[in-house]
Amino acid sequence: MLGLGLMGGAALGALLDAGVDALGFDPVGPGSDRRSSHGSCRIFRRFNFENPNYTSLSDEAHAGWIRLQTESGQTVLTETPVLEAGRSGSAMVASSRAAAIAKGRADPKMTAAQANKEFPAFSLPDDWDVVVQDGGAILHTEVVMKLMRARAGKRVIPERASFTPHRDGVSIRTASEEFFAERAILALGPWLGRALPRLGALLNVTRQAVGWFAPVSPDSVALGRFPIFILDRGPNDIVYGFPDFEQRGVKAAPHNHGPVVGPDDWGPQATDAELRPVGDALAALVPGAAGPIIDRDVCLYTNSAPADRLSDAGEEFIIDRWPESRLIVCSTCSGHGAKFAPAIGQRLARLATDPSYQAEPFFQLSRYSQFA
Repeated sequence: MLGLGLMGGAALGALLDAGVDALGFDPVGPGSDRRSSHGSCRIFRRFNFENPNYTSLSDEAHAGWIRLQTESGQTVLTETPVLEAGRSGSAMVASSRAAAIAKGRADPKMTAAQANKEFPAFSLPDDWDVVVQDGGAILHTEVVMKLMRARAGKRVIPERASFTPHRDGVSIRTASEEFFAERAILALGPWLGRALPRLGALLNVTRQAVGWFAPVSPDSVALGRFPIFILDRGPNDIVYGFPDFEQRGVKAAPHNHGPVVGPDDWGPQATDAELRPVGDALAALVPGAAGPIIDRDVCLYTNSAPADRLSDAGEEFIIDRWPESRLIVCSTCSGHGAKFAPAIGQRLARLATDPSYQAEPFFQLSRYSQFA
């Protein structure tokens, strides 16, 4: 297992739970701020506007998160409503609503006036579409990363590793040792395209600014009174955020793609100019959360290109065996994969151990003609 972020850590855990003799390699520790899974939190959504097939994936992942929470006695998920809102006709809001209804849930639609009354930090325009879905949560990623590493114990090699595919396996070399594996899973985050240049042509890495804003009305943005939110302000203008559950301010960021960068381009810190659109969105739509920036960070999204053999707008995950090799590749996230880690880890483990298993078609490389 090369790469032990959320996806790689979940896959290593699934392999070890199945009794497989597996090792994980990663020089970056859980507390580092230079990995796709860094930071204290991600959004867990049960109903996902990106793909209607994701509801079952969310359910599977939720079971895994609850299992980890029960076994560890630590908080992995903090249940929180998810408010999604956008201009009239927002495809994002309509897709989330349809996903909930398709699962037999009560219609999550709400008027803007109702939302503003229930969550006083908001001031959504009267003509905006709104849904408030249950089944959402704050995923405590920093806690999860530490738990995954602790559970794997001495099966983790905290060193940088290179790999060389062979007909009958994969050799893996660190600065001090060489190993030979029957198969190797590559969950390298933004570095995957560098490791496999042919795949790199289908991936791009973007810089994503993140800020924490001092709330004007602290009580109105506290956990229990304020939801996770995703606001669709128009093309390429989506802003998301969290309640102030850490007494650190309201975490908020753009979900649209930032500039393309390299996998090592984690600096400099997010600038005022990068975060100005987020501050403007809060001032206009969530005035209770608007205020000066008190902390900032940078995330890197690894985004997949649109497929040309399936109906796919891009940003789907790649979870598949690499052609003519004993490698398995995992390029997830595109900014929204973290919540699925237990389910994706199970898929990666099965790809490595069950020759008859295939991931869902919308995750396979064959959706691209160059891999068909």
